[in-house]
Amino acid sequence: MKTIWTRSVPLLLLFSCGLSTYAVDFQKDIKPILESHCLSCHNPNNTKGDLSLATKESALAFDSQIFTPTGTQENLLIQVISPSDGEPPEMPQKGDPLSPEEIKLISAWIGAGAMWPEEIQLKEASKADDTWWAYQALTPLEELPHSNIDSFISQQLDAQGLSRNPEADRRTLIRRASYDLTGLPPSPEEVQQFVNDPDPQAYERLIDRLLASPRYGERWGRHWLDVVRFGESNGFERNVIINDLWPFRDYVIRSINDDKPFDQFIREHIAGDQLADGKPEIEIGSAFLVAGPYDDVGNQDAVQAAQIRANTLDEMIRATSEAFLGMTVGCARCHDHKFDPIAQADYYQLYATFAGIRHGSAPWATPRAKAIRAEKVRPLNEAKSQVEKEIIQLEASVLERGEANARVHESGWTRPKVERTGTEETFTPVKTKFIRLVSEGQDSNPTNTRNFNIDEFEVWTSGSQPKNVALASSGAKATGEARRIEDFADAYNAELAIDGEFGARFIATGGSLTIELAQPTLIDRIYFSSARGERVPTQGKFAFVGEYRIEISDDGTSWRTLTDSHDRRPVNENFRKHRLRKASITQEEQETLNALRRKRNQLNRDINAIPRLATAFLGRRSQTDAKGPFHLFQGGDPQRKGPEVTPASLSTLSKVMPVYDLPATSPEHERRTALADWITSPQNPLTLRVLANRIWHYHFGTGIVDTPSDFGYMGGRPSHPELLDFLAQTLLSTGWRIKPIHRMIMLSDTYCQASTWRADGAEADGDSRLLWRFPPRRLAAEEIRDTLLKVTGELSHQGGGPGFRLYKFMQDNVCTYEPLDQHGPETYRRAVYHQNARASVVDLMTDFDLPDCAFSTPRRVGTTSPLQALTLLNHSFTVDMAQALASRLRSETSFSEQSRRAFQRCFQREPSPDEKEASTELIEHHGLEAFCRALLNANELIYLD
Repeated sequence: MKTIWTRSVPLLLLFSCGLSTYAVDFQKDIKPILESHCLSCHNPNNTKGDLSLATKESALAFDSQIFTPTGTQENLLIQVISPSDGEPPEMPQKGDPLSPEEIKLISAWIGAGAMWPEEIQLKEASKADDTWWAYQALTPLEELPHSNIDSFISQQLDAQGLSRNPEADRRTLIRRASYDLTGLPPSPEEVQQFVNDPDPQAYERLIDRLLASPRYGERWGRHWLDVVRFGESNGFERNVIINDLWPFRDYVIRSINDDKPFDQFIREHIAGDQLADGKPEIEIGSAFLVAGPYDDVGNQDAVQAAQIRANTLDEMIRATSEAFLGMTVGCARCHDHKFDPIAQADYYQLYATFAGIRHGSAPWATPRAKAIRAEKVRPLNEAKSQVEKEIIQLEASVLERGEANARVHESGWTRPKVERTGTEETFTPVKTKFIRLVSEGQDSNPTNTRNFNIDEFEVWTSGSQPKNVALASSGAKATGEARRIEDFADAYNAELAIDGEFGARFIATGGSLTIELAQPTLIDRIYFSSARGERVPTQGKFAFVGEYRIEISDDGTSWRTLTDSHDRRPVNENFRKHRLRKASITQEEQETLNALRRKRNQLNRDINAIPRLATAFLGRRSQTDAKGPFHLFQGGDPQRKGPEVTPASLSTLSKVMPVYDLPATSPEHERRTALADWITSPQNPLTLRVLANRIWHYHFGTGIVDTPSDFGYMGGRPSHPELLDFLAQTLLSTGWRIKPIHRMIMLSDTYCQASTWRADGAEADGDSRLLWRFPPRRLAAEEIRDTLLKVTGELSHQGGGPGFRLYKFMQDNVCTYEPLDQHGPETYRRAVYHQNARASVVDLMTDFDLPDCAFSTPRRVGTTSPLQALTLLNHSFTVDMAQALASRLRSETSFSEQSRRAFQRCFQREPSPDEKEASTELIEHHGLEAFCRALLNANELIYLD
């Protein structure tokens, strides 16, 4: 009988008989014990001792005699779970030992024959179950104790013996509301008008004006782009820039400005390509699916390729479940969720839903625009197809003759083929000063004569003590057109071919490499390579010459052939056929072939002359990828396929809303549409709660649930659960439009109160979660930059289109993003229009905690560091802004009014007498620019109360 080994001793011989005669119910008595004490180590994803207790079948697979009763005194299971001689039991190794009652039940069950109904499968219990607060239906409005925000807040303040602060002054309110809704400060004129407006409805009109501003969508669009991990490079090691994802950013801003119902907005994110009805402005919504990072390196190994693909779909699953549902479904990739009632099958049902999505760009235009271009291109493509057919037929005819005489031609190919690891040419000693390698075909492409790699090119002297004279250290020089990369001009220089090292390579783009020796020298051997030292160089890596000739010259002008590869065996079958065609073609056939190729080239030029359709990073849809069948991956490993799964809704909410379960053959788009409809169902309590909480979070700095993308067991608990349901129900009653929710929140006494600190409030509620005061905050990174531009008069409100860059972008095989020292006027747009690349550093904003968009950022962190002060004081951008502010002040006011006007612009208030006196003195002694620089570095500029 098999045993499970742990601590170097047998763990158990399962299910032998016991002495007890208790009637034991497996479902009621035994299943909970095994799930809570045993299953964490003995499940399909973690088979300690090769045993899984998930099903009766898996237990039998461990040992066919596993259920056979024997005497309880001999049953090792009872032994290892029972204390002995005062020593604790051996099992379980993790968690509390079984109680005497549990041991008694196990003993009785074994003694009765260890009956286990085959349909019952064990699942490791999660910390929360389907009774968790977040998974319950929303409380109807009429059953809630209050009908306005302030009453919910007051209820908990009263319980703590607290009260809210009095209302903030009008200057504070307009600054707070302006930053909250637009991310920008109000102008001095707007502040003055609001402060002096006697109308009791002035504040309401202010909120309505701000909600109608196009700046609103830019501010709240930035919030949403954080949540949906929008980034304009693909991340990972290559991190290539994506230049056509900006339409999604513009779509988000436009949708929020239009107050598009959020259920429609979410549905367009998941299935916009199906809901668009020919409208590109809606289709772009589904770019959400591919807006996250993905690995584009690829892998020739099928196992690794499958793992990369699984990782890619995992990213989509996590982004979707966290953004819309506040559920960490990704934690169920390898096993049932440890904390929330999310089965591993739930995860792979979403896997099957998204399986047809691939990253990449696609045409982004109306059906009519696509049809018009297709109509123009079609005859050209047909003509090109006909020409290519004639080329193929002619080459095949020539090759057929060549094959007939192949033995004659091949008889002259006596030398070894060209090898990337090293190719040698020996010859009768010849004296020369110049040697030139000329490519006649790349080893991976016989018709490409211009591109090849050389890691080292050696020229050896004749005689008894040969020496490599083609070394830069010996005075040799190498020239040749090389691949050039911005800021890496010498990365592939020809000199690398004679540096004596094999790491860096000369990458030729001009078809030749020329070596000039220090002086005319007698030579008799040449040796060159592209992958020196590699026994089996990777296919397609470090392309080499497949056909070549070597020429020499005394003056570098007149050349003669020294040797060539024509008598070597061809490097591959393509080269063999290429040689046979060249040897067999007649002059007339060659002229015909050349004419056909010229015609093909002209057709290509004609096709390219037709304006291309715009593209957007929409991703590509593949029914082939979605075909399946799909399986649960045991341990998350694509090579360990478990039970088959089909697209379906999450079982977590099955008790509170209708479910869907699609057949395995369902079309790819129907899967996503069904998921989108399920997520946005009015009966789905999570989507509404999560959205309402996000809105609250961005208004007060902390959500009612302080983990906006995790409403599960490991997330925060709601500080005001009934208020959250009130907001969610109100959101539903407004047709999923968020502007009415903004208005309701911002008109509440809770929002309008002062941020004044009080000892009683701080002692009872130091984090202000109960909102006895309005929580002050520092501006976000984008707000700081936008504020500097706004108060200095330099901000451009140019919206939409490709983003600007605050880094220098350089691309080789991998990409480099170098922060710009100078930020020119072309960058003076709002920061939301910056082309955010993953893992890039942006001066000023990165210092002020701009998040890396490699991940979703449901809430931003705030740090304080010396670098922030140093950057704000010394960076050329802030110096430029100080100079711009000084110029504006000079043009607007007299000397005596400059300090006053500066305070109005920067802080939206008048200076105190002491501030005015100190400012005037500073300007007189150090100049207006120094004064402006000081104001732009003041805490008051970047903190909001």
